[in-house]
Amino acid sequence: MRNWLLPENIQDILPPQARRVEALRARLLELFRVHGYQLVMPPLLEYVESLLTGTGEDLDLRTFKLVDQLSGRMMGLRADITPQVARIDAHLLNRSGVTRLCYCGSVLHTRPRGEDATRELLQIGAEIYGHPGIESDLEIQQLLAKSLAACGRRDAHIDIGHVAVFRALCTHGGITGDREWALQAALEAKDTAELALLTEPLDARSRGALRLLPELYGEPTVLDQAQALLPDFPEIRAALADLRRLSAEAAYPVSIDLADLRGYHYHSGAVFTAYVAGRPKAVAFGGRYDEVGEAFGRARPATGFSLDLTDFSALVPADMTAEKAGILCPCVEDAALEAVVEKLRGEGEIVVPDLPGHEGARAELGCDRELVLIKGKWQVKGMDNK
Repeated sequence: MRNWLLPENIQDILPPQARRVEALRARLLELFRVHGYQLVMPPLLEYVESLLTGTGEDLDLRTFKLVDQLSGRMMGLRADITPQVARIDAHLLNRSGVTRLCYCGSVLHTRPRGEDATRELLQIGAEIYGHPGIESDLEIQQLLAKSLAACGRRDAHIDIGHVAVFRALCTHGGITGDREWALQAALEAKDTAELALLTEPLDARSRGALRLLPELYGEPTVLDQAQALLPDFPEIRAALADLRRLSAEAAYPVSIDLADLRGYHYHSGAVFTAYVAGRPKAVAFGGRYDEVGEAFGRARPATGFSLDLTDFSALVPADMTAEKAGILCPCVEDAALEAVVEKLRGEGEIVVPDLPGHEGARAELGCDRELVLIKGKWQVKGMDNK
């Protein structure tokens, strides 16, 4: 084996894509800033007690763990930044009102989520703390739609669900433990055959309602069907009312998916998933997670979204982040030349020194112009084909 090969599902990001990723990162963080979201930068690793508190078994399995040589305690490399931001809101900022935070950083997974998925993601997201109402759910979903549009994807649509529907069916049906988790996994995978097997021992009302959830997908009118066919539990009535308002006030295409239970281990209310045309996999995930802050000793209502910027960058139109070609600069000592170069760079131009001995590889430098001395003045001219 070549010892410089990377581990499976770990990749280098080379110049063209790295430039694209960085351009999108800057664009989205600026969008978040002007909407009042403040940037935070949590550490890459923490003690597992705080990193995984209140997040459930799924995140635990996806987290790399190691022993801290200074303290002897177990540490984890983060697999999701959201719990860290919840900790910052609960313990460090300690605000009483609404707090809007955003972030961008690498996360690592022990296993890829799919065959072609990376185990190192660049997670970017935005979150609102302190407001329990539907208004903050609307705001965060609208910000997600604006984020995708700002990156050139105005063809996005958002699937909206609500974990309270499934949770109410489990609570009233006495479904707990392993069966609850198995049902959640079957619904998330839309595995109707497995769902039928798991619900067979249940009472008729629970069995019928759970088997119906994968079919309650589509236009917002499906909420009428849900209200007519699902048990009339107060939690379900409230959840359907939330979904009606979210879909009615959305300024972007919306679908309803009552079997969407991604992040069920810590979501507590409305959840949503964003898609773009021509891409079967979701590009962003989000939802309400009012219970995470409680694990840190200070319950705060919260909602937010995140996406993998590295993966998403491949879906952005090339002209959105295209880099302008550079200017080749002679490698000579000349004060006038240095002044011109600094002026050009100050204007955002790329100026590349033409180091001696590499004349045959100039095409690799990505320049289409060069600085030439004309009548005693350095000027920019188009490069001759050489």
